Amino acid sequence: MIAAAGAGPAAGQSVRLDVWIWSVRLVKTRSVAATACRGGHVRVNGERVKPAYGVRVGDEVRLRHDGRERVVVVKRLIRKRVGPPVAVECFVDNSPPPPPREAVAPAGIRDRGAGRPTKRDRRDMERLRGMEAGSSGPVKSAGPAAGTARAGGPTSSAEPSRRSPGRRSSGS
Repeated sequence: MIAAAGAGPAAGQSVRLDVWIWSVRLVKTRSVAATACRGGHVRVNGERVKPAYGVRVGDEVRLRHDGRERVVVVKRLIRKRVGPPVAVECFVDNSPPPPPREAVAPAGIRDRGAGRPTKRDRRDMERLRGMEAGSSGPVKSAGPAAGTARAGGPTSSAEPSRRSPGRRSSGS
């Protein structure tokens, strides 16, 4: 409490929004806080604001950061970054609970140092992701000539012969 009291302004004053967001540890750096304000990811009392906006006690700050929205009410103003236990005392957190984490490991993640996946490993990973050849996933085509018989079959007059130039027939 003593650290927060020493880091705050006098009564009735305001603190820059980007400084307050950084000092109560809602974001990692002050530049990230300023960028979020400029990008429209921070709202104070429902309005988009600039980084230099003066935040006061009782203001509701909404911050979209790292895929979730934080809703906090300013309880105490501070200008200097303080430790997490002191920072929690400076606001009331009304944020919705974060989404639950996946209980299962994500499919297709290989152990570090396992080397390049074999063809069998790749097929197993595609099967886990739902990209089997029989499914509705992406299917690679063999090009415009897919399905035409070329190996050993007669060639048309429009297509040149496939004989290599080094082998000649003995016709004399």
